[in-house]
Amino acid sequence: MNVENKVAIVTGGARRAGKAIALALARAGARVIITFKASAEAAALTVAEIERSGGQAAAVPCDQRDPAAIDRLFERLRQEVDRLDILVNSAAIMERKPALEITLEDWSRVMDTNLRGPFFMTQRAAQWMLAGGGGVIVNIADLSALHPWPSYLTHTISKSGLVAMTQAWALALAPSIRVNAIAPGLVLKPEGWSDEHWAKLIAALPLQRGGTAEEVAEAVLYCVRSDFMTGQTIVIDGGRSLKP
Repeated sequence: MNVENKVAIVTGGARRAGKAIALALARAGARVIITFKASAEAAALTVAEIERSGGQAAAVPCDQRDPAAIDRLFERLRQEVDRLDILVNSAAIMERKPALEITLEDWSRVMDTNLRGPFFMTQRAAQWMLAGGGGVIVNIADLSALHPWPSYLTHTISKSGLVAMTQAWALALAPSIRVNAIAPGLVLKPEGWSDEHWAKLIAALPLQRGGTAEEVAEAVLYCVRSDFMTGQTIVIDGGRSLKP
């Protein structure tokens, strides 16, 4: 797909990797709509940055843990744009907790954000895309989906589910809509991690450097543009998954 003049939704597009993805799509010529839950100020700054560069963007609040909020999002967007071509499911949370201490509330909070939310975002987007002739969906998974992190059990399970969901939706929506995923490794230091711990992990990578949000965004653009790829997960981890 040629990105120019397409309409794209980037969930969680106000900050971190989501912001880089929104900026990359805008630079490639897409009209970008970013969603946010609590980062209204950051979302406004991202929209302003896109507009200063000559792009088109808007920010819409949406708590994707709530299917009704997703419905309201799409009702609003249908009033503002006449098509949808690209969806990037980037919004997610990552919580560390010992496995034996995870509560029902912990489980629901992560699963509703990282898995149920993307499922219903995909469903609503696909309905719109099919009516318009097709589209592309890219899910931002995580290396933990393929190499589990026991200290982040809910995150690992949710992202593993996202990879499975990518494959299932790819089959369900082919040939009109392609669905792929990106699984980043050490790209952005998680909030709360020390610089020392982060540096130690980076030093152990085969490439001996961390990734960037911009490299994740480039992978998203590849998924959008590559018309012969669906149901795949691209790992961007500096070689970390090669090591035992």
